[in-house]
Amino acid sequence: MENNRIYHKERYQIAAKRVKRIKGFYTHALIYIVVNLVFVYINIENLEDGESYFQWRNFITFSFWGIGLLSHAGSVFLPSLIFGKNWESKKIKEFMDKDSNEIDRYE
Repeated sequence: MENNRIYHKERYQIAAKRVKRIKGFYTHALIYIVVNLVFVYINIENLEDGESYFQWRNFITFSFWGIGLLSHAGSVFLPSLIFGKNWESKKIKEFMDKDSNEIDRYE
């Protein structure tokens, strides 16, 4: 019974950490959208008559920050796609069992 409670607590902590990482990504994405919309507005307001908006300088922040946002998304969502849902908890249990077996062997 005690082991079950500890296991549940560990699973809760892992899930809470994952939710915090996902929330951090969503916050990052929202800030990215708002800031880039402000930049688009400012750039459009500062255009000369007949000047095209599609110039490289108008897309620098969008592009480089977008690369950072994609890498953030990868770090949050790809591990679960590659390793599966329960991979982390299974691996933790495997290491704990291995350590327990080695301790029992030397006693």
